[in-house]
Amino acid sequence: MDAWRIVGHKWFFSAPQSDAHLILAQTDDAGSAGLTCFFVPRYLPDGSRNAIRVQRLKDKLGNRSNASSEVEFCDAVGWPVGKVGRGIPTILEMGGYTRLDCVIGSAGIMRAALTHALHHARQRAAFGRTLAEQPLMQNVLADLALESEAATAFALRLARCFDNVADPAEALLGRILTPAGKYWLCKRGPAFGAEAMEVMGGNGYVEDGPLARLYREFPVNSIWEGSGNVMCLDLLRAFGKTPAARAALAAELALAGGTDPAFDACAASLLADLDGAQGDEYGARRLAERIVIAVQAALLLRHAPGFVSEAFIASRVAIDVGGAFGRLPAGVDCAAILARALPL
Repeated sequence: MDAWRIVGHKWFFSAPQSDAHLILAQTDDAGSAGLTCFFVPRYLPDGSRNAIRVQRLKDKLGNRSNASSEVEFCDAVGWPVGKVGRGIPTILEMGGYTRLDCVIGSAGIMRAALTHALHHARQRAAFGRTLAEQPLMQNVLADLALESEAATAFALRLARCFDNVADPAEALLGRILTPAGKYWLCKRGPAFGAEAMEVMGGNGYVEDGPLARLYREFPVNSIWEGSGNVMCLDLLRAFGKTPAARAALAAELALAGGTDPAFDACAASLLADLDGAQGDEYGARRLAERIVIAVQAALLLRHAPGFVSEAFIASRVAIDVGGAFGRLPAGVDCAAILARALPL
């Protein structure tokens, strides 16, 4: 396919050191006006440097090890990828994989923050015993541990959808869980990081400790590859365009059916509400949250010990999630959850 000349300014251009980029640019070719996806290499086939001029690096809140820049395309050379004027659907195929990255990244940072907080609480003593032995702190830490394990289980389940994309049911499930998970896990991240930082107190609030960098890294996963509202609207679009997606979700939840009455009621209510939710943009965030929590509960019921799944359901399914961490109901086996989260 013939190369095109690209002219213009891009205010946010991530990883300028990469060997090539996929970009969107406006085109007007024989009436096919619209955004087109282009493959733009850093070096051209003859070895010369492509005309992409870096104006400056962005002074970002976090994610500083991964450079982002502002660039000018000065007759840069690019090759169309997909149909001219159909750039957004083309680049969204790549976006699905990078949204998976955001889900996995948030789950991974949660796990790192939890490990630091729990290790600190087991070493730090106050009022004659370690922080980790004190009931209120146990509630907070166990709540964080539940969130981390559920996020990890969800991320790995979503990754399996990508691995098995040739299976239509797995592809449909992945189409739903990708935007829903990108919204909810990434949204939970900053609150998780703040709570882990608070566990460590002043030691968590200094730049030479581990929590400050982790805390700054959380928000970028929510922003990259579509913000929260974009993800929730994409979730509605998925249900609207692919009616069989509801059946794929129902089949996933059914794998844990009959194991817990509260979960069964949650799954039934969610599936019933889906029938009228496709046009409800106002409630799209709540829908995404409910889907992720239901899938997390199903995964924990199938793959985690009872003391984990029961605590998750009691604190996230039987009641609304809202509020801060550390609101686990009475009767939760915090000691067992913490021993599982980070063996002594």
